[in-house]
Amino acid sequence: MTKWFLNNRQLLLRLLGTFIAIGLIFVLVKEGGWNEVLNAFKQVSLTRLILGLALILVSRIFVSTRWYILLRSGNVKISYSDSTALTFTGLFANNFLPTTIGGDVLRLGGAMQLGYDKAVCLASIAADRLIGAFGMVFTMPFGLIPALHILGQGATHSFVFSALFSKISDFIKRTIQTFSIWLGRPYALLAALGCTWGHVFCTCVALYILITGLGGHVSFWLITGLWSVAYFVTLIPISINGLGVQELSLTFLFSTVAGLSTPVSLTIAVLIRAFYVVVSLIGAFYLPGILSAMAASRKIDTIEN
Repeated sequence: MTKWFLNNRQLLLRLLGTFIAIGLIFVLVKEGGWNEVLNAFKQVSLTRLILGLALILVSRIFVSTRWYILLRSGNVKISYSDSTALTFTGLFANNFLPTTIGGDVLRLGGAMQLGYDKAVCLASIAADRLIGAFGMVFTMPFGLIPALHILGQGATHSFVFSALFSKISDFIKRTIQTFSIWLGRPYALLAALGCTWGHVFCTCVALYILITGLGGHVSFWLITGLWSVAYFVTLIPISINGLGVQELSLTFLFSTVAGLSTPVSLTIAVLIRAFYVVVSLIGAFYLPGILSAMAASRKIDTIEN
């Protein structure tokens, strides 16, 4: 039993962090008032919900296209439909199978089943994540500067932002180590970065639509910056797939920095998570085939060895 706990301590810590974050969300709801939160949900029109969901779908297509560009520029002759299927399967796994198998593992396993080079595919997944983070670096100052101005006085906040800057520093180091394959292909990197900005733009337009639908008035650039800050906070490995942490950070930033009420901020954070979950359901159609192919491959390897 002790050995099992040692081998799974990171997962257990993330589970604990997830439960704590979700518990804190319930505390926020209780303090803000259940009726106020429910009323905020009711204020969002069906048209805005559909438009927001459509924008998140487009943002995910940008993410899928980014990985496709990296794979093709790395001489992996994968089709756009296959890379899209693998991307959405990975998104589904991140939302529904976080404790058993990660989305990146599924993407890599699926690409290998299609016969593509493991090393290049693995490097492309790392590059995909890093370019996603790198794109956020450009928009983060629009939220970080106002946040530091309002929050930077307290010791607790200083600790949080110190951890955030540490995460960014680690990201820069990994970037230098990962991009060796694509250094001679600057146009591919620029195109992939453009896809990141397309993803961020669609997500933040969806947030803007939700905020205005709830009677809020926040500039688009501040929304973009605060979303980027929340993104880097969720990279800190204290919960599974940022569950709870993303909602808490968005609620905190929108209520404290953007001046929205806590019920409205929490409603927006929950709805944007719901949009991501719903869009990722597309990956459920591809998941059984990829999992069975991976299982068959492991069975063959076991027999051969």
